[in-house]
Amino acid sequence: MNTNSGAILVLSGPSGSGKSSLIGVIKEHIGDHYFSISSTTRAARDGEIDGVHYHFLDEKRFKQEIEDDQFLEYAFVHGNYYGTSIAPVKQALKDGKLVIFDIDVQGADAVKHRMGDITTSVFITTPSLSTLKKRLSSRGTDAQDVIDRRLEMACREISRMSEYDYIVINDDLDHAAKIIIRVALAARLKVPTLQINEFVQQWEQS
Repeated sequence: MNTNSGAILVLSGPSGSGKSSLIGVIKEHIGDHYFSISSTTRAARDGEIDGVHYHFLDEKRFKQEIEDDQFLEYAFVHGNYYGTSIAPVKQALKDGKLVIFDIDVQGADAVKHRMGDITTSVFITTPSLSTLKKRLSSRGTDAQDVIDRRLEMACREISRMSEYDYIVINDDLDHAAKIIIRVALAARLKVPTLQINEFVQQWEQS
């Protein structure tokens, strides 16, 4: 069955598991896609660009957009708000693109609740907690208290990895990327429930 309705690929996993690096590798191999840029109230890190890495908003504006129902999902994580604007996602799906989300477990729940019939989810993790500790410390972007909070959050996220369609252990970047590319191509074949029902109706009448 052919479909031009687009599809969703959700990537989740602890901070430091390598999601951003993997996205950088796979994007040339998965066809027409839209990477959903999250909005956040946290301060930009060195090298981060507004509108490229995140949409950086102050808390007042973020809360106003919550009230205006502008987010597909949002969450309060590590002392800051993160959220996904719904308008560009709907447009990308209408254009038949694969929409990629890099979001936490809470956000993944919200996306699957609203668009589960076209959503494929992947949980990305390091081989061990000790590996994650080394990665977070070595990148040198966060203070120790922030790292500690991220590790605490990682333990909570790991306990919910069984809720995902696929699990990828990112021990080797190239190998992990090849797995996600295959998953992404398969995700494009998902057909919305509405289209399935329409096909069944047409099939019965012909």
